[in-house]
Amino acid sequence: MDDIDGYRAVRRRRTLTVAVSVAVTAALCVGYVVADICGVVPGVLTMRQVDRPTVAAAKQSIEAANVVPDLGSANVDASAAESLIGAFSSAADGFGGDYSIAIADASGKVIAERNIDTPRTPASTMKTLTAYAAASKLDMGSTLDTQTYLEQVQNGFAHLVLKGNGDMLLGAGLSDPDHVNGRAGLGTLAADTAQALRQRGITSVTLAYDDSLFGENRWPQGIAELDTDHVYYAPSSSMAVDGGRNWNGAAPSDPDQFTSYPALSMSPAADAAAVFAQRLAEQGITVQGSVEQGTAPQSSSPLASVRSASLSEVMVFTLRHSDNSLAEELGRLLALKTGTGNSPEGAVQAVKSVLEREGISTQGLDMRNCSGLTEDSKLTARTLLEVQQRNLTAGSGAAAAEGLSIAGFVGTAANRLLDASEAGLIRAKTGSLGDVTSMTGNVSRINGGALSFAVIVNNPTDLSAAKSAIDKFVAGLPRL
Repeated sequence: MDDIDGYRAVRRRRTLTVAVSVAVTAALCVGYVVADICGVVPGVLTMRQVDRPTVAAAKQSIEAANVVPDLGSANVDASAAESLIGAFSSAADGFGGDYSIAIADASGKVIAERNIDTPRTPASTMKTLTAYAAASKLDMGSTLDTQTYLEQVQNGFAHLVLKGNGDMLLGAGLSDPDHVNGRAGLGTLAADTAQALRQRGITSVTLAYDDSLFGENRWPQGIAELDTDHVYYAPSSSMAVDGGRNWNGAAPSDPDQFTSYPALSMSPAADAAAVFAQRLAEQGITVQGSVEQGTAPQSSSPLASVRSASLSEVMVFTLRHSDNSLAEELGRLLALKTGTGNSPEGAVQAVKSVLEREGISTQGLDMRNCSGLTEDSKLTARTLLEVQQRNLTAGSGAAAAEGLSIAGFVGTAANRLLDASEAGLIRAKTGSLGDVTSMTGNVSRINGGALSFAVIVNNPTDLSAAKSAIDKFVAGLPRL
């Protein structure tokens, strides 16, 4: 009898122990879920507002012409193409200078030309070479992450390193899912970093920034001499806020849309680190001392990270704004990918190597940098034409074609449309220097099929007249 009572007592204790354990475990789980929702502990749940991408209403509507999908459905009228180029040549008698001009069908066959193999200064049409080469070799769906790393030693001393991986379109505030410029925000990175620090009981750090991505040489040939006022190029950097643009309180409401050229930072990464330090302070994290250059630990995982827009989106931004800094950076990323050297010269070599492997003519190509921001670079209209022919085909370089300006709609050629009925048919990259005006691109033809074109004018006596002649020439292309 005593044995039975003892057994029952043991059973009751075991049942009570299991019940208490289950209750405690459930309470801990519920508590962790609540703490996760409140942001006290790490996890996927949150009560914070989640940003949802939105698309702004169009400010202006233009009905695009019909685009014919079959590129080879009709031959280009050779006599009409010759007449169009002849009209340009006659106009050139008035504005002077040296010019090259050419038209090719969708297969790449040259239909009409003048001086197609004469090397000339291309200005920003050089970017089409860089864009095609980069899009052919880089993973255009990848992003450029900006990260923080924590080094902690004894006595509570904590050292934080901000590391850039090439995002020169960081935002100063919260990450912005609706724009390319500012997709990754230093405000968001600071908030996430501060939360991770507080979970470790850290409220004070020293801060360094790792700008080692592109080595020591950040200045391609010819740019420093041409851009003496620092409005066209910010040195290639592992990170920058808004491309290094200093708007002095006059920043545009839409960070992806602007046409002016404010002064650019000559120390983009250091400036980005200074902004990050401010954002940390706003999150209650004290940054002790000055922010210096440093190196992120190799074996550690990031404490926090924010992602740029995809490289494909960055390329569109680059071409449509004719952004020299980003064009040079795409060349540098290509050089790192292909192993031609972590230098401006390595970037140029990487672009040329890709073009040659793809069978694009490089005869007469003297590429001093990847952006065209120098009067010393030279190329032929044939090279521009062959790059555009590749853009007409579905291939690995398609992102380069997607970034071209669309006459009548977006980019540097938005206001170069002479015939509203051709809106959306002309995709182009413009070029302009003090004594250079140029344009290259591809066209959907009204009567079916497509073509590519290139035109370069150097040293005209009347730059405005030369530009107008180019616009008139391009306006006639869709009807060939």
